[in-house]
Amino acid sequence: MRKLLAFLVLLLVLVAILDRVAVAGVEKEIATRATARYDLASPPEVAIHGIPFLTQAVAGRYEQVEVAVGSMTVAGVRLSAVDATLYGVTAPLADLVTRADQVDIRAERVVGTVEVGEEALNQRAPQGLTVQAGPGGLDVSGEITFLGRKVPAEARLKVEVTEKGLRLLPEKVELGGGITVPDPERFLRYEIPIRNLPFNLKITKVEPVTGGLRITAEASDVPLRG
Repeated sequence: MRKLLAFLVLLLVLVAILDRVAVAGVEKEIATRATARYDLASPPEVAIHGIPFLTQAVAGRYEQVEVAVGSMTVAGVRLSAVDATLYGVTAPLADLVTRADQVDIRAERVVGTVEVGEEALNQRAPQGLTVQAGPGGLDVSGEITFLGRKVPAEARLKVEVTEKGLRLLPEKVELGGGITVPDPERFLRYEIPIRNLPFNLKITKVEPVTGGLRITAEASDVPLRG
């Protein structure tokens, strides 16, 4: 009886070790393929969720995979962080072992979060204006040219999603003394190009947060193999 119990314990330990070794191998393969496919500067951090992993591996389907790309530059805009959650990733373990360079690794759906810091917002802002971001919105202060003269001004910006990225427009512009400027978009508007995001992500939502913007983006039927 003791020998049987010892054997079962040993077997469980071996299975657990094999499970962790297998998950590390698949995580590395997904990272490698995503790096090549989306021309990332370095392999992202990949974490496959779900235990036991081998059950998912045998089925060739991983329900949730977290991918942390980190900071990167897209279309000349520095993104502070890019993270993605991949749902329904198909990558049969047997195929990864025998023909990793040919297997079609694909995610049914991807939800990503992109952070754009104040530095990037200010790099694109009109000269003489400074943007400060917070949960309440985007506030702008500085000087604008009004009637041929530089005058102090403040504004609150709103963000629109466009095909090319983001468009920042003033809800209103006030000159020193609280004078509201008519047709404020004539004096303050600019674009932040954010396109060709990893995993074919498309922007669906933007919200101001402390220190910048948080962007939510989504995609479906996303290939991961380079």
